[in-house]
Amino acid sequence: MTSTEHDAGSGQNMADLLDAFEPMKPLRRGDVIEGVVMRADPDGIFVNVGHKAEGVVPPGEMRTLDPEDLDQINVGDELVTLVVKAETAEQGPILSIDRALGEKGWRVLEKALEAASSMQGTIMGFNRGGAIVEVEGVHGFVPMSQLVSVARIDISETQDPATGPEDNKAPQPPEPTGDGQEEQQDPRAGDIGKILQLKVLEVNRGRNRAIFSERQAIQEWRDQQKAKLIQELTEGEVKRGKVTGISSFGAFVDLGGADGLIHISELSWNPVSTPEDVVNVGQELDVYVLRVDAENNKIALSLRRLHAEPWETIHERYSVGDIVDATVTKLTNFGAFARVDGSEGSVEGLIHISELSSKMINHPREVVDEGDTVKLKILRIEPERRRLGLSLKQQEEQEEEEY
Repeated sequence: MTSTEHDAGSGQNMADLLDAFEPMKPLRRGDVIEGVVMRADPDGIFVNVGHKAEGVVPPGEMRTLDPEDLDQINVGDELVTLVVKAETAEQGPILSIDRALGEKGWRVLEKALEAASSMQGTIMGFNRGGAIVEVEGVHGFVPMSQLVSVARIDISETQDPATGPEDNKAPQPPEPTGDGQEEQQDPRAGDIGKILQLKVLEVNRGRNRAIFSERQAIQEWRDQQKAKLIQELTEGEVKRGKVTGISSFGAFVDLGGADGLIHISELSWNPVSTPEDVVNVGQELDVYVLRVDAENNKIALSLRRLHAEPWETIHERYSVGDIVDATVTKLTNFGAFARVDGSEGSVEGLIHISELSSKMINHPREVVDEGDTVKLKILRIEPERRRLGLSLKQQEEQEEEEY
């Protein structure tokens, strides 16, 4: 290769290299930029912002920093600043930490929104639509529907039904009345200053708008706790929990950040009409872990499994020939079923139609009805087959003989 060809090739490579780099975007006043600290002292902070000249934060633009804060800034640290004066041919850009504080908060919120992460905020006040919170130096809003740990109040009297809550406007704290009566009447006043775990729903810097949700943050935390708890739970173990809710089909129990369900059929060995007959909201109790479904993130619990099944201990409580109180539960052509209740659970037995009366009858309804309470004599006990033979006729005959 000749020297001419070599020079031409070198020139071509240099041109390609220069084309690979985009020209640096000029800094403008008001831009918020991130740079790397090159030097920091009381006379100023010099920051490498990726331009020819270093930017400088003069002492007058870092008044929000305490001397201790300044000492903690080290060479190589990343620093967010706002451009006060653009770069000139004579000097680098003049930067401000003080003016960037608010902008830094907006950046943190934007990153939290992108990452779907939670953050803490402090309640600063309330308006008719929800709570005013401060998060990373930015004032935002939590709609009432997204609050969990704050009491909800009826705002129908103060809200214009034609306009509704002003969710689309930058929320403002309620103006003081001067006599303190409004604060005393609002039951939420005691929550001012409370720290909430929040999820970012919306960030719009141009409209000065930031919306948060406590409900989503708590739900996410509970989901994480439940997934962790499911990995730790073992079927058959006994856990301590607290009843958090009751429905028609059972009761929900918090096991420490995650809820499990006690189905109504697992509340007691005895028949249960409604879960409130057995448990109450807020009650602390031991529960038996029945099933752990990691795939569907569900935990099935039981109360009755903490005690032996009544059939397993029936010989300890009853013997053939005993007279017991029972309730008629069902009538059939061949007899009546009756439930014998006890402190350790109930068992159901059969009164054959021949054992209902000494007289000839065509149907059990001629002697008993469903729901009747009767005294019966135990004829047979077969726990392995879950069978109990009962007699109304022999009980009455025995009673007459004794009389």
